[in-house]
Amino acid sequence: MKKTLKGIYLFLIFLFLYAPIATLMVLSFNQSKTRAKWGGFTTKWYFSLFRNSAILKALSNTLTIAFLSALIATVIGLVACISFQYMKKRSRTIMIGITNIPMLNAEIVTGISLMLLYLTFHMRFGFFTVLLSHITFNIPYVIMSIMPRMRQLNPSVYEAALDLGASPVKAFFRVVFPDLMPGILAGFLMSFTMSVDDFIITHFTKGPGFDTLSTKIYTEVKKGIKPEMYALSTIIFGTVLILLFLVNRAPNEKKSATAVKTS
Repeated sequence: MKKTLKGIYLFLIFLFLYAPIATLMVLSFNQSKTRAKWGGFTTKWYFSLFRNSAILKALSNTLTIAFLSALIATVIGLVACISFQYMKKRSRTIMIGITNIPMLNAEIVTGISLMLLYLTFHMRFGFFTVLLSHITFNIPYVIMSIMPRMRQLNPSVYEAALDLGASPVKAFFRVVFPDLMPGILAGFLMSFTMSVDDFIITHFTKGPGFDTLSTKIYTEVKKGIKPEMYALSTIIFGTVLILLFLVNRAPNEKKSATAVKTS
C-alpha cells in the first residue's frame, strides 16, 4: 500500500510538472491557431518563427546579454572571492553578507532601485542598462558557487609553486584556477540561466524599443499568444534538455575513462 501511494505521488508530481510542457509542445505542431481543437499536424509555426524578425531580435538580445553578463559577473565574482580569502574573518563575513543582498532582495525592489539610479545619472535606457542590471544580480550567484571551492583549497600548494619559481599569476592559473574551475563553470551557467529567465528587473531597466525574450513574450501575451511562441518555447525546452543530457553524461564518461586507465 505504501509503495502504491508513493507511485501515485510521483505520478502526480510529474504530471503537474510536465503536462503543461507536453501540451505546449503539441500545440506547436497544431495546424489550427485555436487551442480548443486539433487541426492537423504542421511545422509551419516553426518556419514562421524564423521569419519573425522581432522575436529573433529579442532572442539575440537575450543571448548576448546573458553571455556578457555571465562572463563579466564571473570575472568580478572570482576576483571578489580571491579578495575575501585575504580578509579577516569578521570583515569577510560582512562583505559576503553585503554581496548576498541582491540575491535575497525582492526582484521588484531591485528593479525599481536600479531604474531610479539610472534616472538619477540621466542614463539612456536600453542594452547597456539591462546589461549592468544583470551583472549586478548575477555576481552573488557566482560568489556563492566559487566560495565553497575556495575554502577547500590548500594554500601550501600555491606557496610551493611560488617557491619553485613560478610568478604569482602563473602559479594562480596553473595551480589554483584548475581547482576552482568547477565552481567557476557552475557560477557562469547559473548566471547565464538567471539572465535568460529574468523578467522583472529587465522590464524596469530596458527602456522603449528594446526587448528580451521575457519582455517580448509578455507583450505578445497581452495581445494574444501566437503559435510561434509555442514553437519558440519548444525549441528552448529541447535545447535545455539536450544540454542537461550532455552535462550529466560528461562526468560518467570521465569516470569510465578513469576506470579503464586504472584497470
